[in-house]
Amino acid sequence: MPDARDATPYDALLLLSFGGPEGPDDVIPFLENVTRGRGIPKERLKEVGEHYFLFGGVSPINDQNRALLDALRKDFADHGLDLPIYWGNRNWAPYLTDTLREMVADGRRRVLVLATSAYASYSGCRQYRENLAESLAALEAEGLELPRVDKLRHYFNHPGFLEPMIEGVLASLAALPEDVRDGAHLAFSTHSIPNASADTSGPVEEHGEGGAYVRQHLEVSRLIAEAVRERTGVDHPWQLVYQSRSGAPHIPWLEPDICDHLEERHEAGVPAVVIAPIGFVSDHMEVLYDLDTEAKAKAEELGLPMRRSATVGADPRFAAGIRDLVLERAAVERAQEVTPCALGALGADHNLCPIGCCPARAPKPAAAGVDSPYA
Repeated sequence: MPDARDATPYDALLLLSFGGPEGPDDVIPFLENVTRGRGIPKERLKEVGEHYFLFGGVSPINDQNRALLDALRKDFADHGLDLPIYWGNRNWAPYLTDTLREMVADGRRRVLVLATSAYASYSGCRQYRENLAESLAALEAEGLELPRVDKLRHYFNHPGFLEPMIEGVLASLAALPEDVRDGAHLAFSTHSIPNASADTSGPVEEHGEGGAYVRQHLEVSRLIAEAVRERTGVDHPWQLVYQSRSGAPHIPWLEPDICDHLEERHEAGVPAVVIAPIGFVSDHMEVLYDLDTEAKAKAEELGLPMRRSATVGADPRFAAGIRDLVLERAAVERAQEVTPCALGALGADHNLCPIGCCPARAPKPAAAGVDSPYA
């Protein structure tokens, strides 16, 4: 890796996340932001809002992003990397447009973006890029000088993302009763999305059944399972499963659902299960509700010993991995030769999303890609 203190040409890092309510009065307005333009009735939003009200109307995601910001700033300072870090959300304060406006006022002209989504998909990548383009368009309409915005590559197979999850699975296995531990099944869980969205995830040449979204999650599952086998000597069976489906019943979404999977594994005689939420960077609401509430209740109903492993959150290894990705991209932009850090068979993902990558249902401008109107 080139000079560990040189992030030029970048003069700022932007943590871009989903956002979440921070009190009961925020819940419905937040959900209206998330679903704007989809025609979802308010009664349905109130039903979904009950998930948040179980936790006092507060999503943990904002506090988790604050913890990640602290971890990143500490890591950067400890390694002499002088790069200011900002934070903006798509759906709740601090809003992305407001943060970009602040960055412009601070004189930032070349911004690198870290999205809290590690994989390719429309909702996990291109939609963030569309939000960036919308915010830049708003600043342009205000007559502001726009910064150049680039996005860090997908980091699903970077060791800084993988290692905390491997240790999380090992800790969950160790927490199971000894008599069921070696026979435990590993359920690697991620957000279900429509089959059509999965099939068109990633670059056009990778489109096909499940697309890059499924391929990348299967690779992470395999890498974690192999690491667990190497460190314990036990070859645990595993499967990629899905959670948090929210679409119309007639539209095919990725399966199996985690609760259905628990029932099926119980019927097959599996003595215990470890659920590893590999599709999520932190323990936000969909982890707390869909896994720690619904899946836990299902396992208890079945009498199936279950543990849920940790997400990477603000783990120092994840922060160090982000520093590595920042320096890697900066070196690429300076036309230096770089060997990207990536584990497994898929290698490092692209730096610039190509045309046709994770397309939207209705085409919209997207920043930080080959087709960006703000190059």
